[in-house]
Amino acid sequence: MAYRRLLLPLTGTAAGESALATALITARIWHAHVHCLHVRVDARDVAPLAGEGLSGAMIEEMMAATERESGDRAGRVRGLFERFASAASGVTLAEDPDTAAKADAPTLSFSSVAGREEEVVAQQSRLYDIAVVPHPEAGEDVSSSDALHAVLFDSGRPVLIAPREAPAEIGSRVCIAWNGTAESAAAVAAALPWLHKANAVRILTAAEYQRRGPPAEGIQTYLRWHGIAAEITTFKPMTREVGAGLLGATRDFAADLLVMGGYSHSRLRQLILGGVTRHVLENADIPVLMCR
Repeated sequence: MAYRRLLLPLTGTAAGESALATALITARIWHAHVHCLHVRVDARDVAPLAGEGLSGAMIEEMMAATERESGDRAGRVRGLFERFASAASGVTLAEDPDTAAKADAPTLSFSSVAGREEEVVAQQSRLYDIAVVPHPEAGEDVSSSDALHAVLFDSGRPVLIAPREAPAEIGSRVCIAWNGTAESAAAVAAALPWLHKANAVRILTAAEYQRRGPPAEGIQTYLRWHGIAAEITTFKPMTREVGAGLLGATRDFAADLLVMGGYSHSRLRQLILGGVTRHVLENADIPVLMCR
């Protein structure tokens, strides 16, 4: 088992640079291909939002301004990709699988398309083994959060959330956040290639985190059937915050990858009330592999 094709939605922010580096580290491990995708705003989508009371000329000007801004942003994102690709050692640019197969190195490609980011990213992610997304930051990088939700909810694929700063390595010491849910089971299945390569694996569990489903001993046995040895550790919430306790336990293990299910409750409740998923997304300083 291996990851051979990775999708990286690029937005051109500082978080995007870290995601590029994270994706390349992953590609080097798996000798894989990374396709960087930038989704431009389609000016035609602006017209329905213009509202009543605007003349045709005003709507056309809004569309033209959107087109210019979108084009400028696309140019900056392409520039970011080109600078990164030229500075990276041992990397080959490739557009098709035959060229990539001949390269004795990880490969990169880039494309920019117009559309709605959530739709394009969700649909394209279905053709990749895993999507790598920039760390979701409020304000300057809101679009990366859109990409994250698109992959989690609509792609059927796992997502690797890059930290704010690129890690030195990924997957040598792996923590599994286990709460017995279908989401956490899907995350473990998606992470099996990492778990087989890891030097150490720890299952993290807590009464406050556990939902209806198999306990940690069950997933430990499952991993043993796959030839993976994993220890179980019970963590404690910090100041009644389960997510903080979970991240504290990953730091205690010196983990460089956290595997967990995302949004065990409804998405709306998570966004309004917070929750473990949201806390981890906002505060993790290591890559996090999630499935929904």
